[in-house]
Amino acid sequence: MDRLLGFDPQLLFDAFVTGINVFILFFALSYMLFNPVREVLERRRQRIAGELKNAADDKEAARAMKEEYEARLHEVKKEAEEILEDARKRAKQREAEIITEAREEADRIVTRGSREVELERKKALDDMKEQIISIASVMAGKVVAASIDTTVQEALIDETLKEMGESTWQS
Repeated sequence: MDRLLGFDPQLLFDAFVTGINVFILFFALSYMLFNPVREVLERRRQRIAGELKNAADDKEAARAMKEEYEARLHEVKKEAEEILEDARKRAKQREAEIITEAREEADRIVTRGSREVELERKKALDDMKEQIISIASVMAGKVVAASIDTTVQEALIDETLKEMGESTWQS
């Protein structure tokens, strides 16, 4: 009877030699391929670790820059608020100065107007006095022309003074 698997010495020897060859090939390929692949993988792992470290450093630097930016932004906002507050104060101060100047100018205008009114009043009084004097000289001429006596003349002067008022002569 023939066996299904025939283990003859040649097959066993060939299997033994093939196994040794596989082990030798495994160790040779392991030395020639696995070690370089391990080195490539190790370099890749180190490069990735370096890139992760760089990324973390960059992230930290970005966070620091963001904090610095926010601090500067806060300072700029604060400075802008101070500038605006200063401008408001100066505007209020200028407003007060303008109002004071306007009041002073109004006072000067009123004072000048009062002086002009006073001058016009004096001029009107002087004109009135001149007219009274001319009326009195005309009246005196009439009195002289009529040759009236002193009682009539005094009556005419008293009547004229009553018509004009005594306050005219006192000023």
